[in-house]
Amino acid sequence: MEQDFEIRESEKDDRAVIEALYPRSFPDEDLLPLVRDLLRETVVTVSLVALQDARVVGNIMFTRCAVRGHTSTAALLAPLAVDPDYQGRGIGTELVRAGLRRLEQGGIAAVYVLGDPAYYGRLGFSREPSVKPPYSLPDEWADAWQSRHLADNTGSLNGTLSLPEFWLDPALWSESPSP
Repeated sequence: MEQDFEIRESEKDDRAVIEALYPRSFPDEDLLPLVRDLLRETVVTVSLVALQDARVVGNIMFTRCAVRGHTSTAALLAPLAVDPDYQGRGIGTELVRAGLRRLEQGGIAAVYVLGDPAYYGRLGFSREPSVKPPYSLPDEWADAWQSRHLADNTGSLNGTLSLPEFWLDPALWSESPSP
């Protein structure tokens, strides 16, 4: 399938469009406060948008974080949204791949995500049993907590993911994981 969209770093001028994208993509989840926090913070290591015909149709953000007790740098992949009218065209997949490339070039050792194992598994993520999210997850979500190591020298990381304050809202970790 030929790619008919462009991916680039998000810019300040994209903010309103990005904010409008999430309620449209996730009508049953209130991600807007988190999205606004992420767009305002400097801890977001990578924020990309997908454009089709100069229109923002997708967004992904990665937040810099760490695993307590380790010096390796890490990132949390979230959120990821594609306009419902443009889903199924590979936009989300390409946003993830482009973000992973930038993180790897930036020295990030591992990326964590709470999402659909079938979706993220295709992108090289696998179940993460050793690094725990900041809150306990229901047993049925065990496979949804995943990681992908970008650096060969990360060794075996064990511990809990340390995230900025705005990620420490328990409600963010109690919704059903989605791509």
